[in-house]
This record gives sequence, structure tokens and C-alpha cells, in this order.
Amino acid sequence: MTERFDCHHCENSLFGRKYVLREEQPYCVGCFEALFASTCEECGKLIGCDCKDLSYKDRHWHEACFHCSRCRSSLVDKPFAAKEDQVLCTDCYSQEYSSRCQECRKAIMPGTRKMEYKGSSWHETCFTCHRCQQPIGTKSFIPKDGQNFCVPCYEKQHALQCIQCKKPITSGGVTYREQPWHRECFVCTACKKPLSGQRFTSRDEFAYCLGCFCDLYAKKCTGCANPISAAVTGHIS
Repeated sequence: MTERFDCHHCENSLFGRKYVLREEQPYCVGCFEALFASTCEECGKLIGCDCKDLSYKDRHWHEACFHCSRCRSSLVDKPFAAKEDQVLCTDCYSQEYSSRCQECRKAIMPGTRKMEYKGSSWHETCFTCHRCQQPIGTKSFIPKDGQNFCVPCYEKQHALQCIQCKKPITSGGVTYREQPWHRECFVCTACKKPLSGQRFTSRDEFAYCLGCFCDLYAKKCTGCANPISAAVTGHIS
């Protein structure tokens, strides 16, 4: 007696008929398509066993139906982007939805690395230092007058230089006699203690803390021998 070979769903014999295995169970083509075949997003018809099923995020298409929602060109084996219910070729997507580079004004294509700053976008290669023209990438930068500078170029072109150490002052700093200083460089000529935020005076254009100035230059009281100080506070800003 010949062993039966039937469709797992309708139980009709599969001898001499096409069938499909699913989870090791055989189904006739009709049952398989009725139970498991996906519906094409474009034409609304079932994607049969003899058709290639293209899927994206739980949506399915016949191979011939998978095309750009706008220009209708085939998307098979091509990059594409999705927006709401539409699938679009990269050209149509960029024309419709992509931001434009602030520098070259061309569309920033989907999947392309870009830089964003204050609501504007750049291609990564277009986001460059205004002075040296090198891409800034992930490095720190400083904006000035609508232009972006890498830190070394900003220091060379715009930062004040400390009168003492000759290095750029990138933040803070003090001004004394209309000259810029790092706070840590503006010190007493004698004891080298920082004068920023302290009372000080000067002699021969050199700044001194009050203690050193009194010890070095103030007259001594004939009664107590202590220095007679007349605190003249220097101006810093």
C-alpha cells in the first residue's frame, strides 16, 4: 500500500502536483498562497510562489512593482529611501526632502555623513575652517562673524596674545595698561602671586601686590617701623 502524501491544510493528495514546504509541512500551492502569501503594496495582488517577494519593514512587493513612488523607476538592487508611505529613489528623495549643504548648496543625500550647527547642514567635506580650508570633522571649532574656524586658526587670526607669555588668550584674561594678559600670567613682579581679583599697585610700570610694594618701596613709620602704605589699586578688566 502506497503511503499518502497530502496537503497539510486541505488534505488533498500532492502526488503529481507542485507543493511548498513550510516548517517541514507540505502545502499545495493554492493553500500556501491563501494562508501565507503576502499582498503586494503596489498592485494589491498576492505574491505567488512563482514570484520574487521583495520586502521592506513588513511591506511586500512583486519585483516588477517595486519602483519609485515619484518617478516610477525600478528600485530593484538600487539604494532607496522611505518617507511616510512612499519609497523613493535617492534622487527623488533628495529633491523632495533632503536638506541642502550650506556651503555647496547641493542636496545632502540619504545615508551621507553631514554636520549640523544652529539649524544649518553641511556635507562633512564642506564643513571646513574658513582660514585653512581643512575639514573640521569632529574637532572643536569657534564661530565668528558667520564663519567657522578650527581652534588653531582662530587663535592665529583672532585671539589676543598675552603680553607676558605671547600665547593666545582663548578665554577670560585681564587687561592692564591696555594690554592683554592671561589671568595666571598677571602676577606680582616680586613674589609672583596672581594679582587678578586682588588689590595691587605699580612702580615704573611694574605691578606689585600691596605687601611686596610696601616692603620694597613704602616709607617706614618712625614710631612702629611698619610701612606706610597708600593703596593705589591698578585697573584691570
